[in-house]
Amino acid sequence: MRRTHHRASGPDRVKRAFAGALLAGLSLLTSAGAAAADGPSATASTDEDGAGTAGPTEAGTTFRTATSLQQGQRGTADASAGDYLYWVFPADAGQRATVRARVTLPESATRHGASTWQIDVYDGLRRRQACMYGHQTRKAAADAASVELSCVLRTVRAWSEPWADDPLPGSYYVRLTVLNLPATDLGLPIGAEMKVTSVDKGGAHDVDGTLSEPLVPGVSLARQASDGSSDDASSDSDASGPRVSPGGEPDDGWSSGWWTDRWLWTAGGGVLAALAAVFGYSLTRGGGRPSRVPPGV
Repeated sequence: MRRTHHRASGPDRVKRAFAGALLAGLSLLTSAGAAAADGPSATASTDEDGAGTAGPTEAGTTFRTATSLQQGQRGTADASAGDYLYWVFPADAGQRATVRARVTLPESATRHGASTWQIDVYDGLRRRQACMYGHQTRKAAADAASVELSCVLRTVRAWSEPWADDPLPGSYYVRLTVLNLPATDLGLPIGAEMKVTSVDKGGAHDVDGTLSEPLVPGVSLARQASDGSSDDASSDSDASGPRVSPGGEPDDGWSSGWWTDRWLWTAGGGVLAALAAVFGYSLTRGGGRPSRVPPGV
C-alpha cells in the first residue's frame, strides 16, 4: 500500500514563515521594551507611599533662598502661619513629577477658624507650571490637625519652542503658602513636610531636540567661568562668581538626550515592515510558469 505525503504548497510555506517571523519580531520588541524600562537609561521611580530619605530641615522664604531638595527626599520645616516656604528640586526629560506637601496645623484650641493652603510650582524661568491633577489647593477645617496637598506636573520635555510654556529639564521651585486665614491666627507655629517623586514616561514623550543647558539659575555663568579658569585673573573672579545650587542637578546627572527607547521601536518596526513587504511580494508574484507550458511560448 503506497502512502501519500502531503507537502505544503509554496504560499502556505511563506505564510507559515511570515507568521513565525512576525511572532519573533513581536517578542523581540516586547523583551527590548522591558529591558529598556529596567535598564540604567530609565529613571527609577521613587516609592510614592514610602516616607522617603531624610532631607533638609528648613525651607527658604524666597526664590533665591529656596532649599534644595532631591527627588525621594523628605524635607521638613518649622515655620509660622502666613510664611512663604520655598523648595527647589531637579527634574529631567521624560520625568513626570509629583509634589506632595503636608502642613501640621496648630492645636484647634488656639485657632479661630478654617484656613486654605496652596502649593505652586515654577520652572527655572519662574514660569508657573499647571498641575495635571491633584489637590493643589485645600481648605482645612478649624478642628483639622493637618492638611495634605499634591500636584502632578506634566511630563518634562527635552526641548520646546521658545514661546511655549512646556516643562523643560532644570530646577523646579515649590512654594507653600496659606491663602485664607483668620488674622488672629497669623504667626501661629506650623510644621511643613515636602516630598517629590517622579516616574519615567519613556519614549512616548520624546522630541527631536535638546536644550544646550538645563534651566538651572546660574548654570550658564558657571560654565563660562569654568571654561575661562585657565587665567589667573579669571580664577580669582571664579572664587566670587556664581555657583549652581547643589540641588540643581539630579544625582545621576542630566540625560544626554540622544538615547531613547524609541530607537528600539523604530528598528523593530523597520524589521516588521520588511517582512511584510516580502510576504506581500510572495503573494502577488504568482507561481511562475506552469509546468505544462513549454518554454518559449
